[in-house]
Amino acid sequence: MTELEKLRAGLEYCYDDSEVEQLKENAIVLSKEYNSIDDTDYKKQYETLKKILGKVGEKVWIGKTFNFDNGKNIYIGNNFTGNYNLTILDIREVYIGDNVMIGPNTLITTVNHPLTPMGRRQHLGIAKPVTIGNDVWIGGNVTILPGVKIGNNVVVAAGAVVTHDVPDNTLVGGVPAKPIKTIENDVEQ
Repeated sequence: MTELEKLRAGLEYCYDDSEVEQLKENAIVLSKEYNSIDDTDYKKQYETLKKILGKVGEKVWIGKTFNFDNGKNIYIGNNFTGNYNLTILDIREVYIGDNVMIGPNTLITTVNHPLTPMGRRQHLGIAKPVTIGNDVWIGGNVTILPGVKIGNNVVVAAGAVVTHDVPDNTLVGGVPAKPIKTIENDVEQ
């Protein structure tokens, strides 16, 4: 298998392989293009997001600076706000539902590295998809780690580090994030 095939299969891969690096280099060019658009030219921002991302719903806005590892692995539903300094390391897929708000300085990462020094010396990575449901509010300065699934009607408190799945209708917070309370879902009556 090539390193890119290993990556896509969810296996350990070499992150400085030429095919993998080509994805990142393309993302660097595209993020620079997006981040250079006039802040008030919403139409051009949206059209550029449609070119960069795997899927973009209606009423989607992402503030500057927006950084990503691929772009095509990001799938965003309708009515989305990604506030300033959003980083999505989309080596693998990131699925974001409808009616989602993400606070500033947030990191969503699909990639991890070995705990062993030899594995890190070999430049190994392993990636797992991230899924974020509908009606989710992610506060500022949040980190969401690889493989996490966040349910519907979830609030992630500012500064949280989400290391495990979050069930529907839950407020989580802390490092690592833990359930704080159940939230009423007033749109499913």
